[in-house]
Amino acid sequence: MGGLSITETVSWGILYYGFPVMLRPMEADLGFSRVEITGALSIGLLTSALGALPIGRWIDRHGAREIMTLGSILGAALLLAWSRVESLGALYAVWALMGLAMGATLYEPAFAAIVGWFPMQGRDRALLVVTLVAALASTIFMPFEAWLVGRLGWRGALTALALILAVPTIPIHALVLRRPPRLAPRDTTAAQAGAPVPGLTLEAAARTGVFWVLGLAFLASNFTTNTVTVHLIPYLSDRGYSPTLAAAMIGWMGAMQLPARLIFGPIVMRFGHRIVTVAIFVFQAVSLAQLALVRRLPTLAPMVIMLGAANGMATLARATTVAEIFGPRHYGSISGAIALGANGARAVAPFTAALLQVALGGYEPVFWLLAGALVVAGIGLLAAPARAREG
Repeated sequence: MGGLSITETVSWGILYYGFPVMLRPMEADLGFSRVEITGALSIGLLTSALGALPIGRWIDRHGAREIMTLGSILGAALLLAWSRVESLGALYAVWALMGLAMGATLYEPAFAAIVGWFPMQGRDRALLVVTLVAALASTIFMPFEAWLVGRLGWRGALTALALILAVPTIPIHALVLRRPPRLAPRDTTAAQAGAPVPGLTLEAAARTGVFWVLGLAFLASNFTTNTVTVHLIPYLSDRGYSPTLAAAMIGWMGAMQLPARLIFGPIVMRFGHRIVTVAIFVFQAVSLAQLALVRRLPTLAPMVIMLGAANGMATLARATTVAEIFGPRHYGSISGAIALGANGARAVAPFTAALLQVALGGYEPVFWLLAGALVVAGIGLLAAPARAREG
């Protein structure tokens, strides 16, 4: 749990949150449009989404050690390759492979490792600890990366970040992660006990209505969240905010995830997963409305607080809900299947939002459109079946 807390913070901070910081410097240096450059991130996230299901199946059968170690090695190597790209084709090739590194190191494999190791009583606490620490990823790394770009340029910054990624994550994944008890050697106590691990198969889960409702709802949520993450810096920069301040806002959104996740458990116990998740979507929608009205508002502090808190709770809502509804036995496969849509939304969000920004004549109409999509997602979740039923 402690090792994953460190590796998730570093991996998210560099592999995911590094791209928005590099966006404007790459745009100026390489001479490509914002739409063309954000297409690289979309390709990477699409690759990550496509890899989620086979990675989840691997973890269900073999554990997370090998796949997460290889993911960290690949990520560090690709950061070095990214720092040397000169053409759009090379950038796209690097990020197509970067998607595999992200799919093998970010939350989905980490959550699968935790669900496989911890019983229900300890599982939620372990998920909470890892996500609490990893919530600091943007707070720590985005301002730091902006500072590195100012000192070393974006190419030098990526070279430094490759080393910062490799040093902690590769040895922790290789030496600390262990197989879950159900995959332990047959002569262990856990194996001799022979207690079956409950849980629906992916095929059985896919025959339930709640599986599809959850998949579509988190698809909408991830699309809107990733649009803000990638486009907030250029959006606010074009409206008079400094890039450093805009990056700091994203960082503080990450910081707001901490208190939100601390109160997630008590709130869920009081109101239930369904109501809390709907409220998360409403908070995200209201935050997007504030962004659309930025020229009329004296401050964006409420947006930072609300969107950061909602994003923090959404991560736990997705992880705990899937495990509770469908059981832990095939969690990696089921979570990977839901991630196929959710991470696919992340994949198309940067590129699609850039196209929408051009087609609609600005970012403000895009934010209103996405706010409406979140409201629809919340309504759909309210109407969804409460429990998974085969059939």
